Amino acid sequence: MGKWKRSQAYADYIGFILTLNEGVKGKKLTFEYKVSEAIEKLVTLLNTLDRWIDETPPVDQPSRFGNKAYRTWYAKLDEEAENLVATVVPTHLAAAVPEVAVYLKESVGNSTRIDYGTGHEAAFAAFLCCLCKIGVLRVDDQIAIVFKVFDRYLEVMRKLQKTYRMEPAGSQGVWGLDDFQFLPFIWGSSQLIDHPYLEPRHFVDEKAVNENHKDYMFLECILFITEMKTGPFAEHSNQLWNISAVPSWSKVNQGLIRMYKAEVRRAGPGTADPTPSAAWLRILGQPL
Repeated sequence: MGKWKRSQAYADYIGFILTLNEGVKGKKLTFEYKVSEAIEKLVTLLNTLDRWIDETPPVDQPSRFGNKAYRTWYAKLDEEAENLVATVVPTHLAAAVPEVAVYLKESVGNSTRIDYGTGHEAAFAAFLCCLCKIGVLRVDDQIAIVFKVFDRYLEVMRKLQKTYRMEPAGSQGVWGLDDFQFLPFIWGSSQLIDHPYLEPRHFVDEKAVNENHKDYMFLECILFITEMKTGPFAEHSNQLWNISAVPSWSKVNQGLIRMYKAEVRRAGPGTADPTPSAAWLRILGQPL
């Protein structure tokens, strides 16, 4: 792990996360932003995965969780992944398709265990980071990467989780932030920084969530949790309940970034992170 933390790949990945975090700061999901052809193609790719779920209904089986129809759905992705990625990547970059497609296949869960977790989510972020590194996605795609592509990815993953009753991968139960996701809490808290009236304490308020979830990723996540879990919020989502006591979204955002590096990427506090702008330029292969 020490070698990984010192690697350029680690710096690029964390720099990518931090750059997007800065890009969406204070912006609603309904904020107007540029949508490039590459972004549209990525959304079309995700729409295809969504359609395959409709075409692959759950099967009757004794066990409640881990519906085996997911394996049929995944087999189709496994077979078609390179073709899907090729629709996004220009022909002069076709040599990158097989490698980039691996990240896409890893981003939707595990077909053996029929589970999904933050490692799979990280694979999708790495997939997008790779598309930046080879020049498919550009500097001015930053907001659309989060609001258009990643938000659509979340919708598809939630549909997978509900349709096939997927198990959480590596869940820490009540001691974890969430059973399935992490990045939308980071970027979602950045969206809420300096909000005129919504404070961290409001995300445990059902009325505030229902009225604002379409504008903020963080609240979308909270809504999904309350739909999927029963009982008092403080019991089934204790970490989030504790976070609701933090005084500002800025502090929530900073704390979640530290938590992500410690628990998801296993990064130690001594790792120096690049500034967002410098990281983005390096990812794109442009001079600093």
